[in-house]
Amino acid sequence: MKQSYTLDEYNSARSVVGDTIAELGGKDNRVWLLTPDIGFGCKDFKEKYPDRFLDTGIAEQNVVGISSGLAYDGNIPFIIGMMPFMSMRALEQVRTDICYPNLPVRIIANYAGLTGNGGSTHYAMEDMALYSSLVNMTVCAASDPVQLRQIIEKSMTYDGPLSIRIDPGKENRILYPSDADFEIGKGFTAREGRDIAVIACGEMVDYALQLHDAAEKEGISVRVIDMFTVKPLDEEIVRKAASETGRIIVWEDHLMKNGLASAVADVLCDQGISVKSFKRFGVPQVYPGFGSPEELYHQYQYDLEAVLSYVKSLF
Repeated sequence: MKQSYTLDEYNSARSVVGDTIAELGGKDNRVWLLTPDIGFGCKDFKEKYPDRFLDTGIAEQNVVGISSGLAYDGNIPFIIGMMPFMSMRALEQVRTDICYPNLPVRIIANYAGLTGNGGSTHYAMEDMALYSSLVNMTVCAASDPVQLRQIIEKSMTYDGPLSIRIDPGKENRILYPSDADFEIGKGFTAREGRDIAVIACGEMVDYALQLHDAAEKEGISVRVIDMFTVKPLDEEIVRKAASETGRIIVWEDHLMKNGLASAVADVLCDQGISVKSFKRFGVPQVYPGFGSPEELYHQYQYDLEAVLSYVKSLF
């Protein structure tokens, strides 16, 4: 019988990752789970399918190379790791061992953005830029457990390498009903709006939904687009938002340059689309110090208060 979840368990992205991969492993013996000494999401799979589980120890480069070999042999390896190290320490191996031969390896990594409270060495604020630059790599940033589950499930029939960034994954507010449908490569309109469009990904989608509600009280209609696939970017939904609202905000827990905002700006520039305003919110060109995510978002002026203030200033 399928396990039922308490609200707290289902609110954990870590639980969703482990449960979903274990379910897939029971249906398809091509599924492997590998980790460089990261425990979240591994327990059930390890117990049920020990012959398809491998912990390399703290060796991100090695886990990528082994996953490549397994994929060459017809398997679908999932890697669970920490994004600061999967995106930087193992970048050459991801590029050459996985992306160059276009292999179906899935990298699921937490501590995205400034969520780690570990200082700049442990913040993943360049990962979307680095991974987006890799040929064949699909780059996702899940915003809630429902969406995360679907991305993992649908990755089974998706071509080529794919990465998913998440926050620590310990507590995640459910944003979407269980029947919401997400398609890899397509943005999701979480809220309709006519005055301005907020294009967000990952943990910033929750804040964007709060912004929608707060702005509505001010008589401002905010469209919220969950761009959970950063690459390939859904150009159609960007064009539609630009033409129908005329104003664009891009909100990401990542460097403002070369991440989601740059991808959206490329679409507008390359296609000659003019808007009344375009504003980026995210990490500036600094190495942040220690602090909780909320403290750092406030310090670098991309918290809810800062974005709402900007929106109100336009009207």
